[in-house]
Amino acid sequence: MAALDGYVVVDLSTGIAGAYCTKLLADGGAQVIKVEPPEGDWLRRWSASGAEIAPGSDGALFSFLAGAKHSVVADPDSDIDLVNALLADADAVVWSRGSSVAEHVVCIPAAIRSAHPHLTVTSITPFGLRGPWSDRPATEFTLQAWSGGIVGLGRGSPDRAPVFVGGQVGEYLAGAYASAATLASRMRGGAELVDVSMLETQILGLTYYPVSYYEMLGRPWRDARRLTVPGIARAKDGLIDIGCGTAQQWFDLCAMTGHDDWIDEESPLSITEQANEKADELYAWVESHTVDEIRDLATAFRIPNAPVANGANTVGLDHFHARGSFVTNPRDGFDQPAPPYRMQPAVLRGPEPAPRLGEHTEHYRSRERSHGREKGEFPTRNAISAKLPFEGLRVIDMTTFWAGPSCTHLLAMLGADVIHIESTRRPDGTRMIAGIPVTEDQWWEKSPIFSGLNTNKRGVTLDLQSTAGRDLLNRFIATADVIVENFTPRVLDQIGLDFAAVQAVRPDVVMLRMPGFGLDGPWRDNPAFAYVIEAASGISWLTGYPDRNPYEPYSVGDPNAGIHALNALLLALEQRRRTGQGVLVEAAMVDAALNVAAEQVIEYSAYGALLQRDGNRGPTAAPQNLYRTNEIDEFGRADCWVAVAVANDEQWAGLRDALGGPKWASDPELRTVAGRRAHHDTVDEHLAAWCAQRRGDDIVETLWGQGVPVAKVMQPHRQTELPQLAARGFFEDVGHPVNARTPHSTVPFKMSRGPERVHVQPAPLLGQHNHELLSELGLSDDEIADLQDRGVIGNAVAMGPSKAKA
Repeated sequence: MAALDGYVVVDLSTGIAGAYCTKLLADGGAQVIKVEPPEGDWLRRWSASGAEIAPGSDGALFSFLAGAKHSVVADPDSDIDLVNALLADADAVVWSRGSSVAEHVVCIPAAIRSAHPHLTVTSITPFGLRGPWSDRPATEFTLQAWSGGIVGLGRGSPDRAPVFVGGQVGEYLAGAYASAATLASRMRGGAELVDVSMLETQILGLTYYPVSYYEMLGRPWRDARRLTVPGIARAKDGLIDIGCGTAQQWFDLCAMTGHDDWIDEESPLSITEQANEKADELYAWVESHTVDEIRDLATAFRIPNAPVANGANTVGLDHFHARGSFVTNPRDGFDQPAPPYRMQPAVLRGPEPAPRLGEHTEHYRSRERSHGREKGEFPTRNAISAKLPFEGLRVIDMTTFWAGPSCTHLLAMLGADVIHIESTRRPDGTRMIAGIPVTEDQWWEKSPIFSGLNTNKRGVTLDLQSTAGRDLLNRFIATADVIVENFTPRVLDQIGLDFAAVQAVRPDVVMLRMPGFGLDGPWRDNPAFAYVIEAASGISWLTGYPDRNPYEPYSVGDPNAGIHALNALLLALEQRRRTGQGVLVEAAMVDAALNVAAEQVIEYSAYGALLQRDGNRGPTAAPQNLYRTNEIDEFGRADCWVAVAVANDEQWAGLRDALGGPKWASDPELRTVAGRRAHHDTVDEHLAAWCAQRRGDDIVETLWGQGVPVAKVMQPHRQTELPQLAARGFFEDVGHPVNARTPHSTVPFKMSRGPERVHVQPAPLLGQHNHELLSELGLSDDEIADLQDRGVIGNAVAMGPSKAKA
């Protein structure tokens, strides 16, 4: 049986976020009942490329997202009793605005909670259900602007407007968080409201702890847009992404391109600055080689690299073919991504077709007329607990950088005892990337990124190159429910820590492995940073301007992998609870990325349409773009922008009224989305002129007042200035023994049964809990002191080769 077999979820959502949430639950074995109005979910009629969908047929994206679900049609004027019967028999409901059923007075979250208090009610809305912006209009595009994600990591070049991350990644991120939050609620018996904010999921998915960074270091992560070099570059026969994120990678890149003379270990310039100085020569070198030639060389030098994939070529890449990363849609025959994680033993449901509109209505009507489940009888539900969702769970956290720690951080923030393992010679990589001079006392404790990712965890240092360190690791494993790691596969191979070895110590352990490219396939040992994952999956392809190479989003790959890994882990824990068996989970970064970029492969396979990047325009709204205001930014530049997205004809009427009904906006052709898209250039000219005379705040007030989705393009370190985030308590001040008290982001959902406060302990100092944790294992003070003397444990970063003794 699949892990969630018997778990019943009513889907009252529309759009991608809710559909993806319930797809992940259905993949895990849940029975998902999609309740639709008589006209059906609008996704049935959606194609990003504008492909014609015949009457009675469904869009390919809907067919992908709705696999294995049931469809029940309910007229809100006459079928509310049927909806209530479905809710009475369910364990959870996923809700969003957008359909006449979901917005019926008895189907809004507060009413469902009142009538069906046993349910987990997961709501997905742009800003959350409470706060001053709770009813404001928004789109994926305007939420990216509010989050700071459009300018957060300095993406693009300064001679043009900044650009959003293409596709609809924010919708998928919200869905993945909603699924994980629903499963977390289930672990303590449900019976609560889970209020997911899409703005907050985008902050965690598109920005890199910018508030903590700015408050702790007094400077933003990036103060200007600049291209990464080489980044995405044009080779003889296509596009390739070459990463250069560390000093060693820059030195290796110099050697690979035949320029050892560029290596200057004493240079006062940053790696980025040195690479930019040599940009012309680097681009010329790339252009003189084929993609395969460069990839072979870069892989040999252990430089992160990937081909730039798109809807046309992704399925045919050798790595994805070898791993079976794509499967055939069981109803409509197009290519689609396989589930974003794999497990041994198998605990996921196999592919099943999406339902036709109303296919299961009569089944549930007859069930309602007969018996259904007895009220109060919910066989899959855990006992309701007052504890935090993960309280009592012990996690050995062997992760580093962003993807892995973001997964284990959610566990720690919701109650798990997470033991973060580092070594003095290989500390967590985020301790090293803040640019703190090594001459500063305890410089390794001053990274805002490490602080932002690791609150509530306990920290221990172990030299795993020593026999004593590996023995202690095994003793920790014997006490654990879960082990999480995100190294390349060869690292654990070298120390002999595969699943069989772990099970020999703890037979029922859940081992979560998060390699970049997976545990097998020709790319398995390639180093994986966010940018190459984004390139290989197609996310980069849609980001940027059509007349230039794509831009690296440089943000989505890691946190997207983290939240998908958490979903996988929660399914594995449910399987262990049911069977008592251990589970191996493989949650590769690239598999998670392929799923949030699914639309590209699906559109090409189903309709022969290759989706293209188009600056700040997109398929979901017209007009959609960034427009410059009349302000000077905090860096002294005329670089302040607003995002505007008109998603339907009603919003166009609101925009026209907000502008004062100018003659140009009264053109009858602009009354339809097709007409507005055809005349987008003209609309842009007029909107740009209007915005150029106004402040961003004035534009937002005017357009929001008429129901038009709009946003200021925020500098991400200004997130605390948003009143909506303040009202929801998204940031909490965290004290620290070395650093000043600093705001930290929390989780992107509120659970009605708590916690009231998320951060209860600061991120651990290096080796802070060595004595405490080793004492719990039964070691004496003398034994712990001996480990310290031998260099097996420690509290300060050590330079040079390990001298730890066995």
